[in-house]
Amino acid sequence: MSGTLIIAEIAEGKVRKSTYSAIGFGKQIGAPFDILVIGSGVGDAAGELLGFGASNVLVCDDPTLAGSLCERIVPTVAQVVTERGYDTVAVTASAFGKDIAPRLAARLGAGYAPDVNRVESSGTARRYRRSMYSGSVHGWLEIVTPRHIVSVRQSEFSGPSPVDTRSPTAVVPIASAAAAVDRIQWIETQQQKSERPDLGEARVVVAGGRALKEQFGALLNPLADVLGAAIGASRAACDAGYVATELQIGQTGRTVAPSLYFAIGISGAIQHVAGMKASRVIVAINKDAEAPIFQVADFGLVQDLFVAVPELVRELEALAKQ
Repeated sequence: MSGTLIIAEIAEGKVRKSTYSAIGFGKQIGAPFDILVIGSGVGDAAGELLGFGASNVLVCDDPTLAGSLCERIVPTVAQVVTERGYDTVAVTASAFGKDIAPRLAARLGAGYAPDVNRVESSGTARRYRRSMYSGSVHGWLEIVTPRHIVSVRQSEFSGPSPVDTRSPTAVVPIASAAAAVDRIQWIETQQQKSERPDLGEARVVVAGGRALKEQFGALLNPLADVLGAAIGASRAACDAGYVATELQIGQTGRTVAPSLYFAIGISGAIQHVAGMKASRVIVAINKDAEAPIFQVADFGLVQDLFVAVPELVRELEALAKQ
């Protein structure tokens, strides 16, 4: 193995927390690794990554890369991989990573291991594990091509600790894209602004289910406020219109791995559990003692959530004042 390239994910000029999971993967497989920071206005973001043990931090900063269009990014990544001879390319299995990785694999004729949650190496051989059937089973796969493209699940790989030495930087040129790419244009990115932490990067997540009904926000907002938490939801709550769909957690929504996860009025369907079971501590509140969520919870309270949550908020507020 000749080395690994980590593709950093940048948002609003800053490194996304998910990038550190990909760096953790790179350190785990043991080969020397470089980090590629690519986009428009990414100079400051590159500086954030100098202290994590990379052999080099490569920077491609170009205004034509605004919006992180994969059609413009992939040619440059492929050029860097080919010229520098990396045999493994890793990116987090976020929307950005899932956009980049399969296109890169196709361009390079490389095997692709998606949404990996574990890796094992033996000599020059390596195999990857990924979840299937909403996390009910795990499957192992091996890539037979010389080059591996891997997207890693953020919740399964710990971010690295900073090191004392600083990585050297190098500027890489943008590669020319196919003529057809000129017909693709980034207009703008629209997203809801919130003072709360981003759901995928929050230390604490408070998630609610359909049982909260129209009182979803009125019940969960005070709890999230006192905990400094992000708010999430089950698919049922989103489908019912109680909360925006971008807050959905689960197989068809976001995957989260906070230090503390509250599942309030969530039954624990396997599709939801697939998106949050890697949370360090899970607290469930549900009046149904047989709810499947209690099988994955570290702490469970069988209680009417309309009674339990306001009382919990009062107790937490009282502690905060001490």
